[in-house]
Amino acid sequence: MKKKNVLALMLTASMCATLFAGCGSSSSESASTDEKETTEAAEETTEAAETEEADAAEDTASGSGSVYWLNFKPEADEALQEIAATYTEQTGVDVKVVTAASGTYEQTLTSEMDKSAAPTLFVIGNQASVSTWGDYAIDLKGTDVYNELNTDSFTLYDDSDRAVSIGYCYESYGIIVNKTLLAEAGYSVDDITNFDSLKSVADDIHARASELGFDAFTSSGMDDSSSWRFSGHLANMPLYYESQADGWTEAPSEIKGTYLNYFKNVWDLYTTDTAYDKTTLATGGYDAEAEFKNGEAVFYQNGTWEYAALSEVYSNDELAMIPIYCGAEGEENAGLCSGTENCWAVNSKASEEDQQATLDFMYWLVTSEEGTTMMAEQFGAIPYKGAAESDNVFLADANTLLSEGKYNVDWAFNYTPNVDEWRAGVVAAMNQYDAGGDWANVETAFVQGWATQYAAANE
Repeated sequence: MKKKNVLALMLTASMCATLFAGCGSSSSESASTDEKETTEAAEETTEAAETEEADAAEDTASGSGSVYWLNFKPEADEALQEIAATYTEQTGVDVKVVTAASGTYEQTLTSEMDKSAAPTLFVIGNQASVSTWGDYAIDLKGTDVYNELNTDSFTLYDDSDRAVSIGYCYESYGIIVNKTLLAEAGYSVDDITNFDSLKSVADDIHARASELGFDAFTSSGMDDSSSWRFSGHLANMPLYYESQADGWTEAPSEIKGTYLNYFKNVWDLYTTDTAYDKTTLATGGYDAEAEFKNGEAVFYQNGTWEYAALSEVYSNDELAMIPIYCGAEGEENAGLCSGTENCWAVNSKASEEDQQATLDFMYWLVTSEEGTTMMAEQFGAIPYKGAAESDNVFLADANTLLSEGKYNVDWAFNYTPNVDEWRAGVVAAMNQYDAGGDWANVETAFVQGWATQYAAANE
């Protein structure tokens, strides 16, 4: 029996009991009249309850809740407004998108959460934000949209193992490959599965560079326009494996440098199997992108954001992105270095109707043709089973590796304290090493430099 019908019958019984108790000495005619009035009142109450329940069912069918998405990415605002209108047209559910100005998201979120009509969908993008906003997020485990994820790599959990937010897009970096040149050298990307095979292929190409007309790696310039690829992105390799071994959940005050040999392996390869003298890298002036476009090298470390520039010269069939293999045990199962701060959370303070409406909207975004197309166009790679194919072949490679069960190499460099100062110290030490100095200087810049910058950042 429906709850509202039960309530109506209980109310009817209560009214009857009261009336009969109050008219025990009345005539049978009066009792009959009272019973008639009571019956009519009960029927009216039951009818009202049934009408209310029917209205509620109709509201649920058409979407009684609503969605308020506080958007993190200003560049996507126009597309999100359009997709929100499409969803509303199809379902009748009201979806409002408000976009925070660049650099003001936390401030805007704090302000909006104080309002009675607060966002139902918002961003919790890192562990620090989990500490701040975790109590405002429902546990997404077991929801339909959570079950559509093809990887857990971009899901953020709190101390109680609640999935407080799930990634909705990500960027990746690795080693970009000119497949045409690689084939001319007698290899394919399938021949490269770990550091040893990468080094074997690169060594051979470098040894035959004059014969082939191209070398293995582009330049590794250490000026400000290029050094971030190594002091940040390549440095992530030892940081990632240490963070996994030691279970980092926040920036540690000190690091051990346990896996710095991985960093050395790759850096030595980059600066040996190339046309450029490593003693000249510190002076800058190199353009690795142009070298790759000109077909001067097979390999080029960079990210998914390079696709637009490289697609001006190459077709998708000629390009691929492979992981940065560094010598870690089991790295045959590694994916690209992928990360994001674009993670959805659903407001736990919102009504159940609004929470469900929001979850339904999220599910539609990652499963419907309209939603997945928009997500691919605006955000690139999305970590969901039904992701639409992107024109960006590097994003497709990232998603394929994750779909195959390869582990994601998380962006552990996000933990770096006083990042600019720390990286400057690493670059200086790398330049000394390239000029003939001791590798121990790089280890010191990593480990002692980290402790120094952490202390400075937490005075």
